[in-house]
Amino acid sequence: MSDQKQQLETQLWNIANTLRGKMDADDFRDYILGFIFYKYLSSKMEFYANEILAPDSLAYHELKGHAQELEYLVAVKEAALEKLGYFLKPDELFSILAKRGNAGGKEEFILDDLGKVLRSIEQSTMGTASEEDFGNLFEDLDLKSSKLGKSEEDKSKLIVKVLSHLDEIDFELQNTESDILGDAYEYLIGQFASGAGKKAGEFYTPQQVSSVLAQLVTVGKERLKSVYDPNCGSGSLNFSLAKEVNEFLAFFRKEMNLKSHLLCTFKPFSPLKRNLHYSK
Repeated sequence: MSDQKQQLETQLWNIANTLRGKMDADDFRDYILGFIFYKYLSSKMEFYANEILAPDSLAYHELKGHAQELEYLVAVKEAALEKLGYFLKPDELFSILAKRGNAGGKEEFILDDLGKVLRSIEQSTMGTASEEDFGNLFEDLDLKSSKLGKSEEDKSKLIVKVLSHLDEIDFELQNTESDILGDAYEYLIGQFASGAGKKAGEFYTPQQVSSVLAQLVTVGKERLKSVYDPNCGSGSLNFSLAKEVNEFLAFFRKEMNLKSHLLCTFKPFSPLKRNLHYSK
């Protein structure tokens, strides 16, 4: 197991301990996936924005108060909606909110702000090609649920702890061979919700199995005409295939489960993006 994967599983287990006794496995999975989506989208937004601002020696989180803040934000937003399909302002970034929650070693109330940020992500896609993908993205992340605590203050403290653990995870966005998002999903399913998934007719393919299958079907091949995966799940097999060949003419995948669909949509299929066809 790589150090990165071990760190990921350690943080997810820490979150499980934080939420232990407050909700069942299915609820735990849905809550954590929601926070992981937010963390991933935020990291991707910041990484992309920093690339845009690099020629001006600026970092995205440093824009607030800059003399040309508005101009930069307009330019970054336009580019992000075109490239990523969504947009977050600098003060909506996961890392900023997590640090605010622990400012001065004291947990700050961030429940309302977090809710606004999650709604803002969904609303930023309205009228764009990605609107359908992001619709109701965080619907299972009920920040008002009594499962998080009796009072609003208790709920906020719990969420701050969860965000702090997730803030330790590096999604390694610059590494196209890394699939931290998929690793997180598979760990959550395998450890906390595999039984529930099987009852619902859902089965996930471990990455080790996906890797072997991908190697078997691509022996002696550097190029594939087309690939079709009718039940692609979180995209583990797709991701493995992408690493085994140099080119696809077309890649078709289909998934009806919303969470899996979103995971597959967010995955960094850099070798596949050009000829990727996806449907729910």
